[in-house]
Amino acid sequence: MAGKITKLEFQKKNPDRVSVFLDGRFAFGLPAITAARLKRDQFLSDAEIESLQAEDTVETAYGRALNYLSYRPRSRAEVKSYLEKRDLSESQIEEVAARLERAGLLDDEAFARYWVENRERNRPKGPRALRYELWNKGISNEIVERVLVTVDVQDSAYRSAARKARQLAHLDQGTFTKKIIEYLARRGFDYEVARETAAHHWAELAADD
Repeated sequence: MAGKITKLEFQKKNPDRVSVFLDGRFAFGLPAITAARLKRDQFLSDAEIESLQAEDTVETAYGRALNYLSYRPRSRAEVKSYLEKRDLSESQIEEVAARLERAGLLDDEAFARYWVENRERNRPKGPRALRYELWNKGISNEIVERVLVTVDVQDSAYRSAARKARQLAHLDQGTFTKKIIEYLARRGFDYEVARETAAHHWAELAADD
């Protein structure tokens, strides 16, 4: 494919890309920022073309990763998994991930804090469930433990069971306690926390009678 550049033309459907013509024929497209280094009558060898196209692949992947991150924060493992489906080499994936990290857009600890805070705000879960979710997102155990230490587990359990406690208020204390403990266990809370939470809610319900 080696040849002399005869035309560089912005694409009508995507003005951020430039069509490169070699010896009068369309050869390939490039991001405008990459094409800016080129000029008419410049000769491109096969190796130079291959390098430009590899750069285009990485730039395109970076744009797709930015779009993927626009919906919500992601872990590094999630982004890598997403890019692996785009037929990229491991080195290209690492290049995109490193670039995102340098831009402050990919940070596993920030992601873990976002994930836990979101759970705490909308649907509190216990440490066991949170660990499992974060591990599934590829977050290291060190980061998981550092983030979870900031969670007030007792408060999370109380808020998690609040609605359920009101629904079970008609039951006797023994049945009420059993069901609250089972409910919280399914949400990742340990037995002792669940038992204390059940007692707390029962006491509040009894005081309201």
